[in-house]
Parts: sequence; C-alpha cells; structure tokens
Amino acid sequence: MRTARKRRRIPQKLMAERMLVSVQTLQRLEAGDPTVGLAALASALFVLGMTARLETLVAPETDRVGTSEEIGRLPHSIHTPRRDDPLDF
Repeated sequence: MRTARKRRRIPQKLMAERMLVSVQTLQRLEAGDPTVGLAALASALFVLGMTARLETLVAPETDRVGTSEEIGRLPHSIHTPRRDDPLDF
C-alpha cells in the first residue's frame, strides 16, 4: 500500500483525507496492522485506483478452502435409481 501511494506521489495526509480516515489509521494500514478495518482497505484501494483487487479478493474461484469444504461434502458414492422408481423418467 505504501509503495503504491509513494509511486503516485500522494502524501500521507492527503491520502488519509481522501480515504476519510486519520493519518494514524493509514499508517497502521501501510504497516500491515490486521486490526485495520476492511472499509479502510477498500477506501485506500479506491483512492489508488486499484478496486479491481477487491473483486479477486472474494472471487469464488480463488477460495481454496471453500472449494475444499464443498468437495468434502460431496457424497462418497452415487446409487443408480431403481427401475421401479415412479419418478424415473
């Protein structure tokens, strides 16, 4: 985050103002403090013109844990329907 801000030559004070947060919150965000809220991160990405990063952050295809959980819930075996089943088309 800090590198992206510096590349754009945006001072911390101006960046914080555009994000509607304090300079201290921006400093914590740039330091990687995990207690900084997601809203501050989203705001920083917006100010930097990097909101496309948010799309990939929560994209289902990049959710390895969720995919693993989903695969784990699949049935272990599948039975063929009986021929006398009235719902068999």
